[in-house]
Amino acid sequence: MTRLTFLGTGTSQGVPIIGCQCPVCRSTDARDKRFRSSALVEMDGLTILVDAGPDFRSQMLAHGVRHLDAILLTHNHKDHTGGLDDVRALNYIDRKAAEIYCEERVLKTLRNDYAYAFADHKYPGAPEWHVHLIDDRPFRVDSLQNTGELEWVHDIGYFYRQPDGSLLPSDNAVLEAPHEAPNVIPIRGLHGQMPVLGFRFGNIAYITDMSTLPETELDKLQGLEHLTLNTVSYHPHHSHFSLQEALDLAARIGARHTWLTHLSHAFPTHPQFCRELPPTVQPAYDGLVIEG
Repeated sequence: MTRLTFLGTGTSQGVPIIGCQCPVCRSTDARDKRFRSSALVEMDGLTILVDAGPDFRSQMLAHGVRHLDAILLTHNHKDHTGGLDDVRALNYIDRKAAEIYCEERVLKTLRNDYAYAFADHKYPGAPEWHVHLIDDRPFRVDSLQNTGELEWVHDIGYFYRQPDGSLLPSDNAVLEAPHEAPNVIPIRGLHGQMPVLGFRFGNIAYITDMSTLPETELDKLQGLEHLTLNTVSYHPHHSHFSLQEALDLAARIGARHTWLTHLSHAFPTHPQFCRELPPTVQPAYDGLVIEG
């Protein structure tokens, strides 16, 4: 059984948008309050986060998350990577480096945006990461249980305690994700002209920030219980599915349930939006839990 919790279902600005006085942004319905898009997946004893945007800290606190085995990144835009500094709290609690799975192009952005986390001589307290490079091939996420434990040395930083008692400075290792016995299937799409990834976990597929899904990927999405698709507007958009494009794609894939995410305030309030959609398609909302 796979369980997915929508931690955020909003577009890059979230909902409400700062300063906006539209009916959706002024709505008192909790389902119209949307953090930036992110999801928590629980399967096979693993806890996996998909994307860590600017609301990462608030999302972790809201759902009482104290442990993550992996963070999967769909692409390198800030609304999906802007909260990665806050893994420092989990480094301290778990005494583990955060295991981040991303493509090479995403890693290049992380090295630029978080240069201090990759420095040879890191500032004490900088986030501790291990980066696992992924591509279009299915890959395996493992538990943190057998990885080395970090030890904090005051005003110096994190080290790994060696069997002889010595301390080895930590590093932000870059590794290739293993492909034996995979438990995650990447779904390749385009966000405008940018290649991005969605992911299939068992009978649940999570797709966000796409405007094109190649025909070659449709076979990966057969037999789903739950499908998540992004849409930001009724009208065509340069980097996201329009509502009609999302509905047409949902019909082709034929999942039992389709959930819309990355929603903007261009759509009506949650109850009204539900009434506009086919019975098998519904808008997701922050805190919604699905199982499949």
